[in-house]
Formats: sequence, C-alpha cells, structure tokens
Amino acid sequence: MIAIIDYGAGNIFSVKNALDYLGFENKLTDKKEDIEKADAIILPGVGAFPWAMNMLGLSGLIDTIKEQAKIKPFLGICLGMQLLFEKSYEFEECKGLGLIGGYVDKINEPDLVIPHMGWNTISRKQESPILKDVPADAAFYFVHGYYVETAPEKVIATSCYGTEFCAVYGQDGLWAIQFHPEKSGRPGLKILSNFYEWCMARSAGGRVC
Repeated sequence: MIAIIDYGAGNIFSVKNALDYLGFENKLTDKKEDIEKADAIILPGVGAFPWAMNMLGLSGLIDTIKEQAKIKPFLGICLGMQLLFEKSYEFEECKGLGLIGGYVDKINEPDLVIPHMGWNTISRKQESPILKDVPADAAFYFVHGYYVETAPEKVIATSCYGTEFCAVYGQDGLWAIQFHPEKSGRPGLKILSNFYEWCMARSAGGRVC
C-alpha cells in the first residue's frame, strides 16, 4: 500500500485519483501508524514552503516522515519535492525536512512569467528506474515559482525555463519530482507506475537500486 501524506497542502486527490486509475492500493492519511505500515510513501503539495512546513509541524508527522523516508521508497511531488531539502528562501529562510542536501530558491527570470506554469519537456542526465520507458520527448505539467539547487550527480533530469533547473532527483529509492506526474497524462502515469513497480520489486530488507 502507498501512503499519500495528507497534511492540508493541496493536490492530494489528484494523486489518489491517478493511483486509483492505475489500480494501485493507496490511502490518504494523516496517521503515523498508516505511514509506518505502508510499503511506500508519497508526499504531494502545492503552495508556499513556510506554510507547508508549518502544516507538517502541526500534523506531528515530521519525525515519522524522516524516519520512514530512510527505509522505504519515497516520492516527493512539486512542493513535496522542495520540502525534502534542507531549506528554502521562499518569502523567508525556512528549514525543510533535510532529507536531501540543497536548498530552494526563486526562479529569477524577469523577462518570463512567474510562476512557471504549463507543459515542458525534460532533459535526462542519467538513467533511472523512475523514468523507465518514458518517451524522451514527453512533456510534463509544471506549476512552480521556485526550484531546487542540489548536487548535480543526483539529478536525474532537468527542465528549462529561462535557466536549467532540476526536474527529477533520485537517491537510493528517494525520488523527488518538480512537475505533477498525476496531471501529466500518459507519461506521468508511467512515472507513477514505475515508482509502484520498483516498490513492489524491492527486497523486504530495505531499498535496492
């Protein structure tokens, strides 16, 4: 079962609907015990970083998320991706979950409309099971005004909106995606399928790559 963490931050139902459509067992939850029992975890989110971290704090799930992300397949989507990093400069400097080294900063492109909203392609930097059989020319749906800055060796794919930014990050079963796979048609559903299939194929004793 995939636990979709419900902390009051946005696009949880679109993620659930996509997983339901694919036939993958899942549960929207704000309960520690559900997250601990789950085979894998998805952290979605839309909105502002400081507000989302405050909501996570009020939920009492921060320690559980940190613990479970170290031992189970984990996928952060959009704002859920950004929350996994050490800190953000959205409105103010704000501490994140610290599961990934790096930070979140504003897209600084004065000649472009911010936020970056709409369909965009990605450029692969390395192979990853999360992008298995996803067409190279596939476009995905983005909605964000901030981007993550992280170690380039863990960047699976980038996209470009004025400047190049990390679109897909991966590290030993911990994946983070800036776009919305659940809103990106067939290629996005394939990414969710890849995540599920990787989860089901992993060894019972821990992550395998």
